[in-house]
Amino acid sequence: MAGEFAEEKKAGSVKILSTGKVKPKKEIGRKECQLVTFDLPYLAFYYNQKLIIYKTGDDFEGIVERLKDGLAVVLEEFYQLAGKLDKDEDGVFKVVYDDDMEGVEVVAASAEEVDVAELTAEDGTSKFKELLPYNGILNLEGLHKPLLAVQITKLKDGVAMGCAFNHAILDGTSTWHFMSAWAGICSGSSNSVATPPFLDRTKARNTRVKLNLSQPSDAPEHAKSAVTAKPLREKVFKFSESAIDQIKSKVNAAGSKPFSTFQSLSAHVWSAVTRARELKPEEYTVFTVFADCRKRVDPQMPESYFGNLIQAIFTVTAAGLILSSPVEFGADLIRSAIESHDAKAIDARNSEWESNPIIFQFKDAGVNCVAVGSSPRFKVYEVDFGWGRPESVRSGLNNRFDGMVYLYPGKDGGRSIDVEITLDDDSLKRLAKDKEFLMEI
Repeated sequence: MAGEFAEEKKAGSVKILSTGKVKPKKEIGRKECQLVTFDLPYLAFYYNQKLIIYKTGDDFEGIVERLKDGLAVVLEEFYQLAGKLDKDEDGVFKVVYDDDMEGVEVVAASAEEVDVAELTAEDGTSKFKELLPYNGILNLEGLHKPLLAVQITKLKDGVAMGCAFNHAILDGTSTWHFMSAWAGICSGSSNSVATPPFLDRTKARNTRVKLNLSQPSDAPEHAKSAVTAKPLREKVFKFSESAIDQIKSKVNAAGSKPFSTFQSLSAHVWSAVTRARELKPEEYTVFTVFADCRKRVDPQMPESYFGNLIQAIFTVTAAGLILSSPVEFGADLIRSAIESHDAKAIDARNSEWESNPIIFQFKDAGVNCVAVGSSPRFKVYEVDFGWGRPESVRSGLNNRFDGMVYLYPGKDGGRSIDVEITLDDDSLKRLAKDKEFLMEI
């Protein structure tokens, strides 16, 4: 675990102070785990990036060393993150760890002209780029790159922690399980991982799928960067507890079977984005949710299941129907799609894919799509490494396309929710002025 700050390379406004690797603190030996059907579609996605901003005046070198020391401990349980992707002789992907591997990449950096307030603004993500590792890196490149990279950047009045996780080996639930465990060890609230990860993916699906995917160096260039006709922008819309309650009340005004907070907010967003895009009545629009299947599969898997146990659930309708109908119309479509995605439907989807495995790119989510990832259930503002709660939690630049939405709990807690939306520039400008969406009417 290199702790020196001798090396100083400039990367734009960010100076790279040191680069090192962190391995589990104790020897583990060689471990292998087959990737399963839930994991494999994400090989053509990019590394999943998270940026967590902290306000702290603590000694930066001490912060870096504490993070490295805690990481070495937490990796004893989450050792798959310190491994690499590999294939067996049949072309079946697996994640492999052995004690000779280098482990997790950890970079210490400095951007002392940047303050926390600048990074917690609600617009855009371009300013995050130098604070995040592995921009534009495909998960398939985990064959020769670490499966987790962390960049810790000293700011004028705080610290930015940029993480890039290989999405082929874990989903959001597993990501925040790991982050919470790491923070617990660093903060001293736990000497070990309170809830160890459930690492046997084959308990959820035990089908060997052979994929003939090329090495990353042979991957087509168009897979390396998403090309879009219109420039995209991002914005975080913060909905207070009161606003969320109003949205839910409006959707449930008809008095039928009540819609959940997620269904209500999703329908609210879907309607508003459809308005902002100024779609023609006959144009289709697709709503996609990446649903956690831990409690949907049979047998059910524990919350601590480590891997991907999500599936994309799609529903489609004409834009004219979304715009001319009460908002509960969209909520009902979303609820029906979610409720029908039971163990039988999941098994059928998996079997169909296994018979003809097609690897889509991350942006192939459907025409005029609104796709919802992350979850307000993730306790992202409780990830405290010992210097306080985060000031802001954001998704990085990777895996964004026109219509991608990330949901996070609001920093204020309660039922508040932050809605991070990526749209083309014109549509986002219209959305930002939509009083009905903003709950200002």
